[in-house]
Amino acid sequence: MSDTRRRVKVYTLNEDRQWDDRGTGHVSSSYVERLKGMSLLVRAESDGSLLLESKINPNTAYQKQQDTLIVWSEAENYDLALSFQEKAGCDEIWEKICQVQGKDPSVEVTQDLIESEEEHIEEMPETSPLIDLPTCELNKLEEIADLVTSVLSSPIRREKLALALENEGYIKKLLQLFQVCENLENTEGLHHLYEIIRGILFLNKATLFEVMFSDECIMDVVGCLEYDPSLAQPKRHREFLTKTAKFKEVIPITDSELRQKIHQTYRVQYIQDIILPTPSVFEENFLSTLTSFIFFNKVEIVSMLQEDEKFLSEVFAQLTDEATDDDKRCELVNFFKEFCAFSQTLQPQNRDAFFKTLAKLGILPALEIVMGMDDLQVRSAATDIFSYLVEFSPSMVREFVMQEAQQSDDDILLINVVIEQMICDTDPELGGAVQLMGLLRTLIDPENMLATANKTEKSEFLNFFYNHCMHVLTAPLLANTSEDKCEKDAVVGSTKSNTICPDNYQTAQLLALILELLTFCVEHHTYHIKNYIMNKDLLRRVLVLMNSKHTFLALCALRFMRRIIGLKDEFYNRYITKGNLFEPVINALLDNGTRYNLLNSAVIELFEFIRVEDIKSLIAHIVENFYNALESIEYVQTFKGLKTKYEQEKDRQSQKLNSVPSILRSNRFRRDARALEEDEEMWFNEDEEEEGEAVVPPVEKSKQEDDFPDSYEKFMETKKAKESEDKENLPKRTSAGGFKFTFSHSASAANGANGANSKSVAAQTSPASSNSSSSKNTALSPAVPAPKGSLVGLVDYPDDEDDDEEEETSPRKRPRLGS
Repeated sequence: MSDTRRRVKVYTLNEDRQWDDRGTGHVSSSYVERLKGMSLLVRAESDGSLLLESKINPNTAYQKQQDTLIVWSEAENYDLALSFQEKAGCDEIWEKICQVQGKDPSVEVTQDLIESEEEHIEEMPETSPLIDLPTCELNKLEEIADLVTSVLSSPIRREKLALALENEGYIKKLLQLFQVCENLENTEGLHHLYEIIRGILFLNKATLFEVMFSDECIMDVVGCLEYDPSLAQPKRHREFLTKTAKFKEVIPITDSELRQKIHQTYRVQYIQDIILPTPSVFEENFLSTLTSFIFFNKVEIVSMLQEDEKFLSEVFAQLTDEATDDDKRCELVNFFKEFCAFSQTLQPQNRDAFFKTLAKLGILPALEIVMGMDDLQVRSAATDIFSYLVEFSPSMVREFVMQEAQQSDDDILLINVVIEQMICDTDPELGGAVQLMGLLRTLIDPENMLATANKTEKSEFLNFFYNHCMHVLTAPLLANTSEDKCEKDAVVGSTKSNTICPDNYQTAQLLALILELLTFCVEHHTYHIKNYIMNKDLLRRVLVLMNSKHTFLALCALRFMRRIIGLKDEFYNRYITKGNLFEPVINALLDNGTRYNLLNSAVIELFEFIRVEDIKSLIAHIVENFYNALESIEYVQTFKGLKTKYEQEKDRQSQKLNSVPSILRSNRFRRDARALEEDEEMWFNEDEEEEGEAVVPPVEKSKQEDDFPDSYEKFMETKKAKESEDKENLPKRTSAGGFKFTFSHSASAANGANGANSKSVAAQTSPASSNSSSSKNTALSPAVPAPKGSLVGLVDYPDDEDDDEEEETSPRKRPRLGS
């Protein structure tokens, strides 16, 4: 047998009664010693791996369907199917199966022969080839119903009854009786017909389905199923199918066969999903052929539509035509949504061809138009179509948006349209925003990005994303944590922080989604996100949300910081310590008091991680600046452990210093402390190229930092009336302890409390400098000019006005809490 004849697809039926494609290969039958019998073997055509190894059991019922399918059940709720490329190959394997089971290859279903002799004698003597059916008359309906119900427990009797029904054209005679009973209002007869037709469906026979679901018979079959004896009144399924359900042709379909197939599939799906009751555990396999019937119908529909390029071209033309009215465009988008849903039934190579056809015809530019429309239904359907495309090929979508960026402004890029739809989702539960966030995560995930000899998709796309899209994604976060939206108590020396987070529940949910995406970036993008965080001082802005009244949002902010610390990157650590960014976290811990909740546990886990991983720079910063506030926390040993680690490190350093010859420790060879600090700063700023990754230019600022997308501002304006109550000052959580930190957006804000004389325990570092007049400047600015391409925007502190000679030669110090 040639390779083409042996070529098959292997399918399994999943829990949702849908066929899953397990791969393409070549089938053979041979004796397998391990299984002790003749078996079907399918080896993958790609690598020769074993896709299927199934023993041909003599008591398994195999079914041959549509000339190229063989279907069987290996165990309870585990159905298998082989789809052959050629009929000849199917016939040859079918002969092998029938040979093993001792059956005539002309049958379409082999039989389970392992039954007791008594059953053979009582139920089906082998001398009787078929079941004798009662004559099809009104007074015989009860007898017919009892017969159909009685055979369902026996595979042999089911098959023999199916053959009898098929040979005698019995189904059409039964449907004629149905019309008579309905005209005579013979309720008892109609109840019997319900049992008969339902039982025939459970015979699971494809040839019977072809008769029952033909145009001539299907509405009478639906009519029989309306008269369920358990219901007081019959259902009106036919009325729904003929009057309520309307077939909409977005573009006229001229192929009559295609129209018939679409109608048939819809009605059969309705029978399976709506009319038939949910099958019991014992009946689940009875309808496997019905599921297969629908599955292969959908495959045919998609294939026929896909081959009609004139039809698809006309659909796309109308979808993108500005003259198309909104109702028509809605119908077109819904058509494509259903079309894409049907395509999931295709085999992988056919599905690839399907989506490539859509891409060639311009599905992505069309989606860009409809996703920006006001109609919620249209946007929702467009999002579903976009999800099919992203799931199929993220690279195809990425390539499109990068090409688009060369010709369009940032505001109308497809990926920015998606981000803005996420930001402006009007659903209180943000259902659409959650879906879009998942799609964005797939698009920016380096794990599914391609790398070739001449092209690296990861570097190209991430450069594009951070230059053209990241400012749109972070706009709501930066807008809701800006200084003009966060008020502070101006009383000098006050320890009370009046930071207000204008986050109603919906806004908080949106910020949580954005933080989840940014946290993903921290884990997977390394250099690009590091550059962005430090340029925008993003972590400081995120930690403002630790004051949120919504605990889930505070936890999202904390999780963002935890991921950064989890990288154990000294550049991040230096950024955190210079910016004193543990302050809001410790404030949250103290505000939480003695409550044992998720926030408490998450903060403790953060410090425990630092202790266990022995991150020396962070341990020193925490102990030197915050230990007085934390030492009273004794229900965990984390903070005492941090102090122990700190003291051990100090001892080690002291011993190292003592081991250095005294001449090297003399002042003659000691460099000025300020010079050391400047060297450190230059080293910190210039270390970009030591990361082991390609250096990319700093993030381009296509807009000013506070100039956020118009769509977001308009969206926020429309919500002002509804949010007035949320914009009132939130009650500030009171600290359970005696310490309270003052957290400011600008690093030097705390100097308003006049340094050491202030009651605020915000630990600020003030490098010694003779230029004391610069202390009035509270902007975030580097202490030394940053070299070109360096990570600018780092937190720095103004000079103290009361520096003296002594401090110039001593290491920088921070006042201890409570000193």
